[in-house]
Order: sequence, then structure tokens, then C-alpha cells
Amino acid sequence: MSTQADTSPVSEATAMYDVVVVGAGFSGVYQLWHLRERGFSVILFEAGSGLGGVWNLNRYPGARVDSDGIDYQFSHERFWKNWDMSERFPDHRELRDYFAYLESQLDLCKDCRFNTKVVAADFNDSECVWTLTTSDGSTTRTRYVVFATGSTVEPYRPDFPGTDDYQGTLVHTARWPEGLEYAGKRVAVIGTGASGVQMIQEIGPVAEQLTVFQRTPNLSLPMRQRRLTAADNVALREAYPETFARRNTETFAGFSYDFDPRKAVELSDEEREKYYEQCWQEGGLRLWLAGFIDTLFDHDANKYAYEFWKKKIRACIKDPAKADLLAPHEPPHPFGTKREALHQNYYEVMNQDNVEIVPVRETPIERFTETGIRTADGRERVFDVVVLATGYDNNTGALTAIDVRGTDGRTLREKWVDGVDVYLGALTQGYPNLVFLYGPQSPAAFGNGPTSAELQGDEVINLLEYMRQHGHTRFESTRQADEAWTAEIDAIDDVALLKYADSWYNASNIPGKHRQMLQYLGGFPTYMQRWQTERESGYTKGLVLG
Repeated sequence: MSTQADTSPVSEATAMYDVVVVGAGFSGVYQLWHLRERGFSVILFEAGSGLGGVWNLNRYPGARVDSDGIDYQFSHERFWKNWDMSERFPDHRELRDYFAYLESQLDLCKDCRFNTKVVAADFNDSECVWTLTTSDGSTTRTRYVVFATGSTVEPYRPDFPGTDDYQGTLVHTARWPEGLEYAGKRVAVIGTGASGVQMIQEIGPVAEQLTVFQRTPNLSLPMRQRRLTAADNVALREAYPETFARRNTETFAGFSYDFDPRKAVELSDEEREKYYEQCWQEGGLRLWLAGFIDTLFDHDANKYAYEFWKKKIRACIKDPAKADLLAPHEPPHPFGTKREALHQNYYEVMNQDNVEIVPVRETPIERFTETGIRTADGRERVFDVVVLATGYDNNTGALTAIDVRGTDGRTLREKWVDGVDVYLGALTQGYPNLVFLYGPQSPAAFGNGPTSAELQGDEVINLLEYMRQHGHTRFESTRQADEAWTAEIDAIDDVALLKYADSWYNASNIPGKHRQMLQYLGGFPTYMQRWQTERESGYTKGLVLG
């Protein structure tokens, strides 16, 4: 069944809904599904062409989830009992197939408007109603707005001089054009984050020449990808009830595995090495999110993890100069304080003679030319294709790109220019009846997406249900609650090591953006306790109801 609905322009000028959901990824789909079943009138707007959110948009070669597929799905038996995964780590095509499967079960698209970007949202204080304007010029009125726009939506394009002069193909991984050819061509990839690692693995084996412009080496972990048989899927389904129960109630990041409670600094070299090796062989994010509990808090513990990682990586890089660039003797930042990528054959590809690494901290990009890129050492390299794997304006970018105006007429961009305060990572004072899912100051970066869609999503649904049952028409967080939430995040950040890295976790990947920790660092169990406290107060601890 298609995951796309009628996308012809529709007039919603007089329509009034209980809830408008913005975004058709895991969080948006979960809201539409459950709110509709509870009798709310709901419509979902999605800027892309169908269900899937980032997995409908991200179609660059090699794009795949870096969470085990057993975790990267909804936990409801209705779905997993008949869904077979073909790989341990599904790619973007299989994720779109999964959303098509959800559509076949839930008939979601009848209440979706695709290719319809929300460009503005204005709150009428006297009526207590939001008016949303979409890209086709239509307006829609609603009591509540749920922004499920995600974290990785608005691509970041560095302002390189001369890009308009370049006559070759320039593309960002987030907006990959169908049919782009790179085999046998001279290709540049700028950036070695997750999308860069995945692209390099695809391009390197077939390009005539691949030049990788690297600012910071990626401390990538082995994926241990494998195909799954019918028997594998049967075995997985037998374990799903226990797997999902643990994922949704016990673990820090909402995965089926968790940190080891032991401290690395208290173990013998042999004990540490044995456990590191176990995580390495199991693959995925385990060396990071199932590592020792003190890894992200103690410099010595962190250095143990880095030394193990460095030893593993340097052993498979034959060129000493490349080894120094890819796995330097001194860590470029504490291990795990930037998003770890997963690799299949990344280092083998980087070993190839047709792959050059340009360290842009030492040799910056000076400008684009008509034929390629000139670096600060005066050298000009010629390229047929340049790939920007430069990431996103994470956390807030998708929200500040919309003209969202609250009770005082300020946009979210204006409110957040000097810092973000978002109570429970979901609400902010001055914007009543508006909720963010998987957004700033939520567990997003340190939380499995589908787990967050369910756990945080249920709390939002409970809040809206409470409003209806008790005759309330307006909720809003208080300034004190917003600021206290930021203070809780800052207190954890003060004792953690993440502040020693420039990353999208703390907004330092975007020039000029206010630097602050934009992730909730307390883990899902603590996060859910905070929501429970709010719920048990009748939503009066940090909210004002009207």
C-alpha cells in the first residue's frame, strides 16, 4: 500500500482541528495513530513526499540506521509479529518499506497532507487557537500543535566562497538527487560524520579519485552488519516481548542494552580489555552506550576506551600518515562525546590508493573554483562531484525555520537566539498548546528514536487527554519550569565530558549559534520520572492550565 496521499492543493481555510501534527517520522506517525484512536480530530502535515520523516528524505548511497533493527521499530505486537527484517541494520529503503507496512495496518495517509511544508504558526491569545500556514497558501486552525519535526532535517551548508562559480555537481547528502552518477569520477566528500562515513564507503570503491576533506576524525565503531534469515526473524520475535519491556522501562538510551555498571578505573587491565573486546565483537553502538558507566564522566576511564579504539583502528590502516589522521595518538576529543558512526569497510576504503585525506584544520578550504576546490596551501583539486556531508542545524533548526509566533509575537528563532529553555524537552513558556517531540532538551541524541516516539509520545497524548477530560483548553509551561529544566541539564553537563567536544549536541557545529547542551543527559528512566511527577501533580508542577 502506498505511503503517499493526495498531494494536490487543498483549502483548509475554514478547517478546525483538535490537533495538527507536523512531521511524518516515528513521532508524528505515533501521534496521528493514537490521537485518532482516542477520538481527536487530527491532521498531519509533512514537507516530504510520504511517511518516514528523515528516512523518506535521506536517500544518499549507504544511508542506513545505526541502531539495531530490533530496537528501531515500534514495540506493539500488532506490527512486529508479521514484520521481517532483511538486515541487522536496515537501510533507507527498508525503513520506507516499514512505514509502508505501518500504513497498510493503520491507514494513516488519509489524514496526511504530503509535500506540504508548514511555513508559519500564529497563536491567537483571545481565541486560544493556532493558525498554521502551509506552503500551498492554505491556513488551518487548531487547538493544539505537535511539532514532530525531528533533529536532522535542516541541512547545514557551510558558506564556502565561490560555490556559485563551481561548474560541477554540488550536492548535500540530505538532498540527494535520484540518478546521480559518481562511478569513475573525481569526487570530493566534505565531512566525516555519520553520513560522510556511509558515503565514503560507497564512493571510494568505484570512484576514479576520492578526496575526503576531514576536520575531525570519526571515532567510528564496527557495525557487524549481516543478512537475516527467516529463522533469525523467528528467533527475534520470540525474544521481542522481553526485549521491548527492557528497552522501554530500564535502559538509559532506550536500547535493548545498557551501560555496564562497573567503573573502568576500578578494573584490571585484563578485565577492561575483555569487556571492550566483547563490545567490539558484538558491534553496533555497544562500546559507546554499553560501555563502562564512568566512560563519559572520568578522563582516565575515557582514555582507556580511546586507547582500545585506537589500537583496533590503527591495526587495519597500512599507511602511517593516514593512520595518524584517522586514529591519532592523542584523542581529538573524549571518546563518545560526539556521535559515533558505524562502519562496515570505512577504514579499508580509506586505505585505498585512490583515496586522499585532506586535514582541513591544517589545510583549510579557501574557496571553490569553476573546476573544483582550492585549499589554503594554494593547491587546486579538480572534481566532477562535490558532496557536502556537513550535517544539519540539529535540535532547533527545523523549528526555527518555521515562523512560529507565540503570545508576545516573537518567533521561536528570536526567543532562542541567546539560549533554549524547553521544559521536559517538550514545552516552552509563551507558546501555549504547543509541544515538541524529539526536540531540543529532550533525550533525542541519547535516545533511540522509536523508544522516544512511544515514551515521550504517550506523555503528550496523556496531557491532551487530561485537558479534554477536565475541560481545560490551554496549557503552558512556566518560565521557572523552563529555566529549572535547563539548570538540570547544565548540572549533569558540568560533571560530564561532553563539553570538551564541539558537536551538534551543544550547538557548536553551527557558526554563531548559542552554545549550550541541547540534550537531556539524565537518561530515559529519569526523564520518565520527571514526566510522571508532572502528570501526578495534575500538570501544575511546571504548567499553568486554563
